[in-house]
Amino acid sequence: MMPEFLMALGLVLVIEGLLYALVPGHLKAMMLSFQKLSDDQLRVGGVSAMALGVVIVWLVRSVAS
Repeated sequence: MMPEFLMALGLVLVIEGLLYALVPGHLKAMMLSFQKLSDDQLRVGGVSAMALGVVIVWLVRSVAS
């Protein structure tokens, strides 16, 4: 389980790093727009992203099995 977790963490860092390298201006603008959102809106977005991630992992693991 630990190797899978570390691989997933590494992939997140690769994707995030690509975004910072390829479109830094868009990321700065997005971060500024996030400051205008309320805490509740950010929480809903975070919980939605987590739920989507869980569904994707579950689907991939069920298809791969």
